[in-house]
Amino acid sequence: MDTQHDIALAHALTGIPGPLPPSGVVHVAIPHASRFTIVGNHLAQHDGLSLTAIGIGVHIQSLPAGSQVGIKALTARFAEGETTIAAALRELETHGYLHRTRARLANGRVVTRTVFCNQPDALLRGGAVVPVAVAPRPVMRPAVPAPPPAPEPAPVPEEEHPPVRVPSRIVPKPPRRPLPQPRELTPELHRAASALLADLRRHAPELVLSEDDVEELAPGAAAWLERGAHPDAVRHALTTELPQPSRYPAKIVRHRLAVLLPPPLPGAQELAPARRAPVTPFQTCEGCDRAFRSPDPGHCRDCRGQYWEAA
Repeated sequence: MDTQHDIALAHALTGIPGPLPPSGVVHVAIPHASRFTIVGNHLAQHDGLSLTAIGIGVHIQSLPAGSQVGIKALTARFAEGETTIAAALRELETHGYLHRTRARLANGRVVTRTVFCNQPDALLRGGAVVPVAVAPRPVMRPAVPAPPPAPEPAPVPEEEHPPVRVPSRIVPKPPRRPLPQPRELTPELHRAASALLADLRRHAPELVLSEDDVEELAPGAAAWLERGAHPDAVRHALTTELPQPSRYPAKIVRHRLAVLLPPPLPGAQELAPARRAPVTPFQTCEGCDRAFRSPDPGHCRDCRGQYWEAA
């Protein structure tokens, strides 16, 4: 089956003017618009260079200035080994295409400088040299200084020991708050508290308490009622925002009865406004008409002193 390239090539051959040669190569030449290199026939058809040397010469000529063309770089690029590539480079040196010299940079470092000439014979005749663009090199950013090493921790004296962390699983839990108790658990108060607890499942189906649970928790609910809490307020505190799933309803009710217990209602004496201290009224001095504070009318301090001196 013909490929797309074969079909396109067949169409291109039909456009070549004149008869095609009976044998040998036929050129289909399409002008290059970009990415092309002009190679002289003196290199491409050199009768003194091997095919490997010609190929490496064409490859080096196609590279921008500054590209690495040493033996290691070419071996990494092509399948030929170091021995074959080294021999090809020596061939290019022998015929004047390649020159490798040692040069010392301004910083004192010695490097190998490789120069490739595309027309060695023209160079000997004094031909003009055309500058070649240098391949862009990566911008070397200044190295960021490494942060100073962290100071080593001071050694712990033998007399002192670091605190021992106890795993959370063995840390003792704080004691559970006791169930509140009323000052006097009357039969009426016990009955109202038991009814309130047994009725919780109507408002929260999760809070299904057994008879033993109701009997045990009744004093706690009675303490709420004794402190003036309305049954609706007690019910709201015990049934709102229950944890899900509510696996232990008796423990939930016990915890809330102990933790959310409201304080006793203040009496009339506590709610009465505080008495203000009596304010001593102003009096007008009978001697100098000066105002002064005193419970009784009379003379101010200065006039009383003058009166005692005269006496």
